[in-house]
Amino acid sequence: MAETPECKLLGVAQRMIDMQLSKPAIRKQLHAKLAAMSEADRHAKSLAICTSIAATSEFQSARVIMIYLSTPEEVDTAPLALRAWQAGKTVVAPKVSWDQRRMLPVEISCLNHGLTTTGPGVREPILGKPIPIDFIDMVIVPGLGFTRTGYRIGRGMGFYDRFLATPEFVGISCGFAFEDQIVPALPVLDHDIPLNMLATEQGVARFCSSCIDPK
Repeated sequence: MAETPECKLLGVAQRMIDMQLSKPAIRKQLHAKLAAMSEADRHAKSLAICTSIAATSEFQSARVIMIYLSTPEEVDTAPLALRAWQAGKTVVAPKVSWDQRRMLPVEISCLNHGLTTTGPGVREPILGKPIPIDFIDMVIVPGLGFTRTGYRIGRGMGFYDRFLATPEFVGISCGFAFEDQIVPALPVLDHDIPLNMLATEQGVARFCSSCIDPK
């Protein structure tokens, strides 16, 4: 009997686990993939990802959206921020407390001014009105790699893992990724929280019953 695509995918995932790929090794591979993308390709795919999310009921019903301020290698969140402002939504971005290892959501109204770069190339607001975490309806989550079951691997600092685990956060978490960042499996720990949604240039996937659309 021929092996089905699902079985092949599970087989690849199991081989990754059996090989016990370390997170540093996975990050190195994914960094290389992102670095190989052209600027034009990254721009076109980022626009497609933002357009897909903006068309969802989750985004349209959200009043407060938290985005990350993208680096040159990441999916660009600027088109989504512009759509949110045009729709009258509040846009917030994380201001990082490096000492406390946490993120403070603050309101932003511009992507060209009032920003700084700190830590390992992290862009963040200099100032801004703090927004309570329980006010946030949707969080756009960055990462280096994602699985098709909603798990992610970040840059190793754990800021988003801690943020999403905060009891006050009751919104929807949505990962942004290029298809090149999708991996069959990732090392998963007990404290790792799967995302509710994942958007790539090929469309939007949902992983939870709390999402609005049944698609």
